Amino acid sequence: MTSILTGDIINSRKNDELFWMKTLKGTLDTFGESPKYWQIYRGDSFQLEIENCENAFYAALKLKSHLKSSENIDVRIGIGIGKKEFNVDKITESNGEAFINSGYAFDNYLKKQTIAIKTPWQEVDEELNIEFDLALLTMDSWTKNSAEVFKLSLESKNRTQKEIAEILGITQGSVSERYKRSGFESIMKLEKRFRKLIIQNKNE
Repeated sequence: MTSILTGDIINSRKNDELFWMKTLKGTLDTFGESPKYWQIYRGDSFQLEIENCENAFYAALKLKSHLKSSENIDVRIGIGIGKKEFNVDKITESNGEAFINSGYAFDNYLKKQTIAIKTPWQEVDEELNIEFDLALLTMDSWTKNSAEVFKLSLESKNRTQKEIAEILGITQGSVSERYKRSGFESIMKLEKRFRKLIIQNKNE
């Protein structure tokens, strides 16, 4: 059981590729080497494998917050969970249930929301896609500043708001406001719920 994230940059042609491409590649690099674990294709599309599929939503949050905090670029991500029947050194040449589900989520669900999921479990899909839709009311509206605070909080959950304020060169009060606007605590409750659901179902 693995997870595949299929994504693309929203309105990529309206923005300077030099900025968002560097951020995208840098973030994808944190998950493993290319082309085994990730590849960029067609200029602004990518695939990423997260072998521990309970970490897939965390990966989507990391990608979205990094891109929106750099040049306020947004991304669409279809998460697919399932088996990987054919494994080669290039992710775009591998296939299996996880790839099919990721493509299905990307092609069918992302017309309505910017993060969606398809798994082998229908009840899980129904619950998580509703919850994603609600969370995205906040996430899609992140400003560059809110996304930046979310990103720093996500990458080190033990990092204090005082430490974030020092990193960004702003007051702790400003960090607190941006933290609240980012919806960090509520979104991380969803990330915890996602993790629990995936672990429960893949172990049955």
